[in-house]
Order: sequence, then C-alpha cells, then structure tokens
Amino acid sequence: MKQTTDDLTTIRQWLSDAPGAPPRETWMRALDALYSRTPAPDEAKLRRALSDARTSGVWYDSIADAQHLGRVFFAATTTGLVAIAFGVSERAFRDRLRANFGVEAERARQKLGRIGEQLREYLAGRRTRFDLPLDLRALPEFQRRVLLAALKIPHGQVTTYGELARRIGHPKAARAVGQALGHNPIPLVIPCHRVLGADGSLHGYGAGKGLPTKAWLLTLEGARFE
Repeated sequence: MKQTTDDLTTIRQWLSDAPGAPPRETWMRALDALYSRTPAPDEAKLRRALSDARTSGVWYDSIADAQHLGRVFFAATTTGLVAIAFGVSERAFRDRLRANFGVEAERARQKLGRIGEQLREYLAGRRTRFDLPLDLRALPEFQRRVLLAALKIPHGQVTTYGELARRIGHPKAARAVGQALGHNPIPLVIPCHRVLGADGSLHGYGAGKGLPTKAWLLTLEGARFE
C-alpha cells in the first residue's frame, strides 16, 4: 500500500506540474508499477493491439529526400498509421518498431501508398489536412488524450502546452503534456509542432533537427510564432 501511495504521489506531481517534479523516467516507472498491480481499463485493448500487430504484421516504407526533413519513414498496422520518423536511419526505425510491437516490420510500398502520397503532398504545401486512419492503441491513455487533442489543432494555427492541458481537463499538467508530445510517435500527421510555449516561442521538438525543423514546419503552414 505504501508503494502504491508513493507511485500515485509521483504521478500527481507530474500532472500538477509541482516544483521538484521527478524526471520522466521516474514518472514512467511509477506508472508501470501501478499498472502491474492494478489492471488499467484499457489493458485488454493494449494486449489485443500488440497481439494484432504480431499476428497480422507491421509494414513500413519511406519517402526519400523530403525537403528539409531528408528521408521520412512511416509504418502502419492493419488498423492504421503507428509511426513516422525522420532524421533516423532505416535500421534505427526498424529497431524501434521491433521494440514497440515485438515483430520485424516488413517493407510494403503498395500497402502504404496512400500514406506516402499524403505526406508528399503535405511537405510540398499542397495538403492542409490528413485523411488517414491512426492506430494509437498501444499508447498510455493520458498520451492518447494529449495526441488526439493536438490532432484537432487546425493547419496554420498554434496553441500552447498550457492550453492543450486545459483542453484535456488537466489545466496544471503543461509539463506532462509536453512530455507526451515529446514522445509523439506520429509527427507531422499529429501536429505536435503546432504547440508552443506560454510566451508563444518555440519549445522542445524531438524529431528531425529539433527546433529548426519545428520552425520550418510552422513556416510551411504559414503559422505565426515568436
């Protein structure tokens, strides 16, 4: 019981953005410890998602030499898009998919043609909205809520971490929202680059070259930022 209370305290510190909040690794360990003792409401869904991926497979492909971003990798299950990455090697991308889903991803350009086409259109400035199914079943509930809220930010517009926290019902969880966005598995399609600091300036972007990439994407969309 004592350990459970400590874990809950750790998580509440993150959600409240309290001074001296623990680093992400401690926060994630606390979540893992709680989930190991108390089945999460979506635990069955998570297990089915991973089982589906192992049974039906994970496919990937890439766009070569996308402007500014270099090679863009993307992957999907039978349910939908699960990963996009740029600024990484093909081996690193495949290793990440194996670690997340427990299977070797298969290269399948024909299966993923629609994804590649829409990404090319977006990066060329010809698409303002993606029309692709997503597969977020393997993500923690809090992160899914953050990513789905970010998905609703219109093309060419921006918001802040604090505002996004308010939209999901955790107005003091700006720090946790930033961490969830920092581990967005589907950048570009889920536009975490449209989320700024409280002062309207660029903060934290884990994909590509970091902040220069975030600035480039916002410029591509015609968004205003500091």
